[in-house]
Amino acid sequence: MKAMILAAGLGTRMRPLTLETPKPLLSVGDKPLIVWHIEALKQAGITDIVINCAWLADKLMGALDNGSQFGVNIHWSVEAEALETAGGIIQALPVLGAEPFVLVNGDVWTRFDYSQLITHSLANDLAHLVLVDNPPQHPAGDFMLANGRIYNGQVDLPASAQAEAQKLTFSGLSVLSPKLFNDLPEGKRPLAPLLRQAMQQALVSGTKMNSAWVDVGTPERLNILDQQIRQQQI
Repeated sequence: MKAMILAAGLGTRMRPLTLETPKPLLSVGDKPLIVWHIEALKQAGITDIVINCAWLADKLMGALDNGSQFGVNIHWSVEAEALETAGGIIQALPVLGAEPFVLVNGDVWTRFDYSQLITHSLANDLAHLVLVDNPPQHPAGDFMLANGRIYNGQVDLPASAQAEAQKLTFSGLSVLSPKLFNDLPEGKRPLAPLLRQAMQQALVSGTKMNSAWVDVGTPERLNILDQQIRQQQI
């Protein structure tokens, strides 16, 4: 199984830190955010990794090169301008291939064991999402999880799932089928609408993560996470 790490964003919320450093190279615990993901993927046995890049792409590619220093093989998908999540994936599909792949949002940090995704089979589904408890900055959550299936909202829940349903936040970790992007042209395109459409067709499964997880979206959260790692609190 291959993996793709999303790393093409401008990192606007992280400025001024990202004016000269691409967000994936910002460090916590003396290690760049993206290296945490690369090492975790390697540990899980995933060694073919596609990384998309746009903002300060030369610095990111210069730091990681072909991935040999980490024991992985990095394929670069360079975007002239950030294509958003689905757009970036569509451009990288020729390298990702025809089989399901792991997708990792480079904006998060986690202790999640990626081998849990390798062993997951999509069967006829188009996606499998890992959800987390709603963080303070996103109390409303994203999707409903019930009996291992994900729904767009309360209105889509079947009566049999009402009692088990939880409104949770998408962690940024998933397994996606290339079929989710069938017949879609290249260009800017967000992922969320495609996932919601698949949910309405009952083609999305999910699970709740029990591992440590942080959305590293601001300099303050980056600093707090760095201190927690150094003090072995997370």
